[in-house]
Amino acid sequence: MVVIRSFIGAHDKDWEDERQWSHRDAEITIVLEGSCRFRQGDHERTVESGQIVLIPPDLPHSFHAITPVRFGVLLISGLPSRIRDLFDRMVMSGTPRIIALSRLDQDHYERLFREWLRVRSMPLKEPERNYLAWIEVLLLFINEHCYPDQQARSIAHIGDYIREHLQLPVQISAMAEMAGLSEEGFRKRFYKVYGMTPKQYQQSCKLAEAKWLLSSSDKSMHAIAEMIGFSQLHSFSLWFKKQEGCPPTEWRTRQRLYHH
Repeated sequence: MVVIRSFIGAHDKDWEDERQWSHRDAEITIVLEGSCRFRQGDHERTVESGQIVLIPPDLPHSFHAITPVRFGVLLISGLPSRIRDLFDRMVMSGTPRIIALSRLDQDHYERLFREWLRVRSMPLKEPERNYLAWIEVLLLFINEHCYPDQQARSIAHIGDYIREHLQLPVQISAMAEMAGLSEEGFRKRFYKVYGMTPKQYQQSCKLAEAKWLLSSSDKSMHAIAEMIGFSQLHSFSLWFKKQEGCPPTEWRTRQRLYHH
């Protein structure tokens, strides 16, 4: 039987665990605000806002605030092997793992976590199925957004920048400087993380944003075009048709017919 405890905890800068605790749950803790120290045995690491700590069961550990700190905590036991494998793959050799999310990814995770807390408090017809589905979503999100090294995390921050500035051209030199890499090194590292070039990534983000705006809002075509970086409606329509096989007006109509 799956058992899940979850909460958001806030502490002042003088707070610390009395000792190193261990429990039979798999633990997922994200620092939502502030910073703290994570101790496991004789090892200690600083954990900042946006970082997730994955802690295997029966592993003594403690947290100690450096600044006022706010945590989002999940304690989970009884997961079926299919879902438990997701967690185990990320905590290599049964040791804790600290994962740094980019700022946008942290925002997305926090929204998922808060929605999970809302679902957890509701009366449900099939609670265990709902709980397992949500835990799997949260673990899949972490797995998709964890990066193996500091340079990869720097690239993730560039990905955030591209997503937030769809109206701007991709300038490799400026982005390479932001990541602390040569232009060639930046191109290679970006492709390794995202499987596409920065320009292709921007185009993918533009298309995703255009489709979201077309399907979820009543904004005009001209407004949507401007929001994703097209000054001319004609250019936007040609670009969208090349990507999707039909003009944006037709795509929007199809979506609404499909959903009604």
